[in-house]
Amino acid sequence: MLQSKLFSKTTKNLPEGEVAKNAQFLIKGGFINKSSAGVYTLLPLGYRVLEKINKIIREEMSAIDGEEVLMPALVHKKYWEQSKRWDVDIIYRTGKSEKDKEIKKPEYGLGWTHEEVISAIATNFINSYKDLPKAVYQIQTKFRVEPRAQAGLLRGREFSMKDLYSFHTDIEDLDKYYKKAINAYNKIFKRLGLKAVVTEAAGGDFTKEYTHEFQVFNEAGEDTVYYCKKCKFSQNQEIYNNSAHKNCSGEVTAYKAIEVGNVFKLGTKFSEAFNISYLDKNGKKNLVIMGSYGIGPTRVMGAIVEVYNDEKGIIWPETVAPFKVHLISLAKSKKAEKQAEEVYKLLAGQLEESEVLFDDRNASAGAKLNDSDLLGIPLRIVVSDKTTAAKKFEIKNRSDKSAKLINISQLKSLIKKL
Repeated sequence: MLQSKLFSKTTKNLPEGEVAKNAQFLIKGGFINKSSAGVYTLLPLGYRVLEKINKIIREEMSAIDGEEVLMPALVHKKYWEQSKRWDVDIIYRTGKSEKDKEIKKPEYGLGWTHEEVISAIATNFINSYKDLPKAVYQIQTKFRVEPRAQAGLLRGREFSMKDLYSFHTDIEDLDKYYKKAINAYNKIFKRLGLKAVVTEAAGGDFTKEYTHEFQVFNEAGEDTVYYCKKCKFSQNQEIYNNSAHKNCSGEVTAYKAIEVGNVFKLGTKFSEAFNISYLDKNGKKNLVIMGSYGIGPTRVMGAIVEVYNDEKGIIWPETVAPFKVHLISLAKSKKAEKQAEEVYKLLAGQLEESEVLFDDRNASAGAKLNDSDLLGIPLRIVVSDKTTAAKKFEIKNRSDKSAKLINISQLKSLIKKL
């Protein structure tokens, strides 16, 4: 893709109040645009990153038999009332009569989670033990009244969420799937380049048991996690009990952390509210046992930037980078310009054009190189009059301190490995 054709551009200006690294670098790099507090537009570069995150999530959800659906964001209050959650503080409520424009009695809530909706749907398809187990998920926009919308993509009022819901005949079957989901989440975060620690947390309104969060240790995080490196004991501060750390001589240390995922054993809370039942082998009626599993793809994007950056900008992991290669032309002569175009064709032919960003802009060398550092694409290739005269190409990994020169055969060999 030609950088001159990009819809967005880099900028030095930031909206007021943006102090988080992820917000600053993503806005400066033209990945996102702030619409209002906690509400952002994913620009073409940002959307490319998000889609790569979602692709990894989809692959691992498919591996544990998750089927993808898409539920409505606009949810009628009858569903919330059925679960007794219509009055929670975080719902955006809306709705108006057909005759006038004033909202007199809100009839809808914008979805902040979808246990109610999927439970109502499940009653249509689960009737027998033969219908179980089942697992469905979606990747969808969620809305929450967030009084402290801050830290860029880490705490928003509108954000992307992958929510998976599972249905089982008994707690034993739920426990098996729960472990599979945790394993899948560990694979997802590893592929995304994040070291996420499975952490015990309170169940809140969902369950009296511990739930489990996936926490990335980072100073930008709002949570505090108590963790032992030796035995991997990990508890959120809200439930931390030092006496729970037994039979280990390791030291428990407090870390600031970003929560990037969580899993809950819902039990029968929603199957009771929506009467989701099945007939077992003996014809006896039983309530379905449920689980809920969430990951925030946009929050994950923000977390990746908080972890992978330096003073110059973002350092994207290869799996989620908007492009694999950033080709920069610093050519002034016709010969060097031709060389840059030939390299672009070579890269596009091997990697698909969609994985190469070609900086063909009429800009200074300093501006191009600075923008390249800000955008954080893993591999940079520079073509200039100097490199062309030497029959070489300058390459640099974004995470490296210095560049090196290679010849055409080395370049071709490198491209094949990408």
